[in-house]
Amino acid sequence: MEFIFLGTSSGVPTLQRNVSGLVIKRRNSRSWCLVDCGEGTQHQLLRLPYSLVKLSCIFITHVHGDHCYGLPGLLATAAMAGRTEPLTIVGPAGIKTFVLETMRSTDMRMSYELEFIDVAEGHDTKVGQDFIVASCSLSHRVASYAYRFKEIASTAKLNTQKLLDDEIPKGPLWGKIARREDVVLSSDTVSGSCEHENIHINAEDYLLPNEPPQQVIVGGDNDTPELLTNNAPGVNVLIHEATYTQKIADKVGPGPQHSSAKQVAIFAEAVEIGNLVLTHFSARYHHPYQVGDDVIGDIESEASTHYSGRLFLAEDFNHYILDAGILKLIETRGLRRPRSF
Repeated sequence: MEFIFLGTSSGVPTLQRNVSGLVIKRRNSRSWCLVDCGEGTQHQLLRLPYSLVKLSCIFITHVHGDHCYGLPGLLATAAMAGRTEPLTIVGPAGIKTFVLETMRSTDMRMSYELEFIDVAEGHDTKVGQDFIVASCSLSHRVASYAYRFKEIASTAKLNTQKLLDDEIPKGPLWGKIARREDVVLSSDTVSGSCEHENIHINAEDYLLPNEPPQQVIVGGDNDTPELLTNNAPGVNVLIHEATYTQKIADKVGPGPQHSSAKQVAIFAEAVEIGNLVLTHFSARYHHPYQVGDDVIGDIESEASTHYSGRLFLAEDFNHYILDAGILKLIETRGLRRPRSF
């Protein structure tokens, strides 16, 4: 599994950070999903090799503008890019109203159908052969949700060395075994067998054990990380907002209903999630080379005090790979020349 951040700022963009947007996809798959679509998301995508024609599904966590104001423009651009396949949008009911009213009032012309799924209905969403996506209700000023992406188990892998060692002939038999079908070999197909003796092959004996499907939770705005507890078992990565440090959260008060780095770190440690990615930082947090009282390192220091796993603070265009449960930052994309869709 892999994902790339298109925006990591809370509320408003900054010179270094756009507002929320995340590409998430299965490795080696041409299709991809988008979680949230803040203003300017399609501009960020211009610097990445992802076509809107191959966009499989859009998941919106909640209706606040920094998570959805880029949606009408992106949908219109997809039409102008020649998209014809239907596109599914999963999110709160207000997203459908927002998109359809924008289309009506701006005479938006579409070349493809939109399917809206109300996340409040609680149904899992299947994304091709890549993911099963479940949702979880969070706590924010408006209805907000997290999405858990779980890989769909791939075709079983053959233990080719064992097949060769046991002289199982290549070809259709290997295909049947890969489909978990037991086979019977006649004596003349395997050297050393007794005459007229049939050999029964148990498919499971020649399949490598499947690795557990990888899982990632992407949270929307939320002041109570513990709401994700029931969804945490088996999850490899938690992507969650950390809008403030606890000191600033206490000063701001309960109104905004966001999480501090401390809150999220304590939760991730308690449920033993091995990889934690913090994002959605208040614009007050500067990079270390900027002048200001608050720097992004304050969030990192606070989280690392309470969390012992692999901790990452997302930046725009960070590209992460999840392999065998281990998350790696492989590069920071976005420095390439902008392209057209």
